Amino acid sequence: MNRIIISILTKICIEEPGHWYKYVSKVQRVINSTYQRYINTTPFELLTGVKLKMKEDMKILEFLEEEGRMEFIQKRDEARREAKAQILRIQEENRRTYNKKRKEGEKYLLGDIVAIQRTQFGKALKLKPKFYGPYRVTKIDRGKEGPMRTTSAVDCMKRWP
Repeated sequence: MNRIIISILTKICIEEPGHWYKYVSKVQRVINSTYQRYINTTPFELLTGVKLKMKEDMKILEFLEEEGRMEFIQKRDEARREAKAQILRIQEENRRTYNKKRKEGEKYLLGDIVAIQRTQFGKALKLKPKFYGPYRVTKIDRGKEGPMRTTSAVDCMKRWP
């Protein structure tokens, strides 16, 4: 608040810096009659219960609004910077946590012998093997989408024992 008052008095007293004290009561009256969002009313109305009736100095009111606007913009920018830094911190933490439990998929070469995991389940499979096999890798198709023939994903395969 003092920063706003000093800034307004400085702007008003540009021509006569030594006579700043003449404007303190006017600035105080304007501030006390200005709506404050955090109390949802004016300070004068909160104190007395009545609205302040006065002839406002428009120049002081403009300076006050400008200072309030500048302070709001500074606070908003600071909050955005803090939020951005927090988001980046959380993203990095999530990336580390994800990568900690992740492992690279195994790379198979042409001719490797593999077993393929059972993907269709039905009745009475409790005693049946969980993998089919052995199969030989005949083609490695990285980056293409959709099977044209029966294929198996790397995560459903393992090397034949």
